[in-house]
Amino acid sequence: MSLVDIPEARRGGATVRGLRIQLVAPAELGEREIESWRAIRRERIAGGAPASPFMEPGFTLAIGRVRPAARVAILWRNGEPAGFLPFERGALGRGRAIGFGVSDCQGAVLRPGLAVTTRELLTACGLSVWEFDNLEDGQEVLADGAAESFRSPAIDVSNGYRAYEDELRLRAPKFLKTTLAKERRLSRQAGAVRFVFDERDPAALATLMAWKSAQYRRTGRGDRFAREWIAELVRRLHGADDPGCSGVLSVLYAGDTPVAAHFGLRSETLLACWFPAYDPAFAKYSPGLVLHLRMAEGAAAAGIDVLDLGRGDAEYKESLHTRLLRVHEGAAVRPGPGAALHWLLREPTRRAQGFVRDRPRLAARAQRTLVGLAKLRDRREGRREARRETP
Repeated sequence: MSLVDIPEARRGGATVRGLRIQLVAPAELGEREIESWRAIRRERIAGGAPASPFMEPGFTLAIGRVRPAARVAILWRNGEPAGFLPFERGALGRGRAIGFGVSDCQGAVLRPGLAVTTRELLTACGLSVWEFDNLEDGQEVLADGAAESFRSPAIDVSNGYRAYEDELRLRAPKFLKTTLAKERRLSRQAGAVRFVFDERDPAALATLMAWKSAQYRRTGRGDRFAREWIAELVRRLHGADDPGCSGVLSVLYAGDTPVAAHFGLRSETLLACWFPAYDPAFAKYSPGLVLHLRMAEGAAAAGIDVLDLGRGDAEYKESLHTRLLRVHEGAAVRPGPGAALHWLLREPTRRAQGFVRDRPRLAARAQRTLVGLAKLRDRREGRREARRETP
C-alpha cells in the first residue's frame, strides 16, 4: 500500500486540511475500511441518496477480482476513514468510474462536508480525468464535471405491491390490463405460470446470458457477455451473499420452461435492474413485462422499496415506472495534457451520440440501421458456417 498525502505526495507527504489519501487495490481493503464505507453509505441513504448496490464496497470488491486496474482512494481524517473513491486506472492518467460501462450508479463515498476538491482528489490518485456515465445525483465533489443528465425510471413498492398495482391502474390502466391478460393466456397455452424471485441454479443464469447475448446481436449492439470479465463478474455476484450488494436472478416459468429472466443487484432496500431477457419464442405473451410485474411483487415481499430500471427512455420503463431517479454523464478533469487528450478522444463522440438521442426520428433510423447490419452479419456468418460444414 502506498500512502499519499494531498496534494504534495511526491514532495515529502504534506497534508491539506488534515486529509491524507491512501491508494489500494480493492482486495487490500481491510474490515475497518469496509465497515466505514458501509457506515458512510447508510448516512448518505438516510439523507436521501438512493440505496444503490453499485455504491457499496461489495461491488468494488467484485470488480477488483476481474479488473486488475481497479483501485480505491481512501481518504483519512484524524486517523479514521472518511471517504472512498473507487476507480479504474487507464493509460496517461485517464481514469474511469469503477465498472464503467456496466455500473448504473457511480461516485465518491464521502462523509458530508468533507473538505476536498476535485483537483486535489484527482492529483492524489495520479489521474488527469475521472470519467463517469451514471454519476449518482447529489455528488458534491464530482458533479461539476457532469455534461448531461438522464432520467432513471424506477418502480416504488415501498407501500407494498398492491399499492403499486393500484397506482398503475390509475396512470396506465390499459398497459396493466393487457399485461395481466397475457400472463393468463401464457398460463393457459404454455403451462402454469410460476415465478422464482431468487433463483440460485447456475444453469438458469447461463440461459439468461445466452438469451441476452442473442438479443445484443439481433439489435446490432456489442455483446457484453462476450467480454469474459463481465460474464465472470455476473457469475461471481450471483453467488454473493453481501447484504449491501448481492446478485438476484429472477425467472418466470411456464410449467417447467423458463420464458423470461432477469439478473440484477440488490442492497437492503433497492433492486438495481441490470440484465433482463426472454425467449423470443414466447414474445407474443410479453413475458418481459409479466416478469417485471412479478419482480415488483417479489421485491416488495423481500423488503425492497425501489426497483431502479436504469437510465434510458425505453417504452417498457415508461409503462412500469412510478418514480424518477437521476444520473449524470461526463468527466471530472484536472487541467493539463491528459484532460485535453480526453476531450479530443471522447467529447466529439459523446456529443454526436447526444445529437442522435435528442432527435427521436434520427435515433429510430439509427436503430433500424443497427438491426439491419446485425441481420447482414448473421447471414454472412451462417454462410461461412455452411461452407465449413460442406464435405
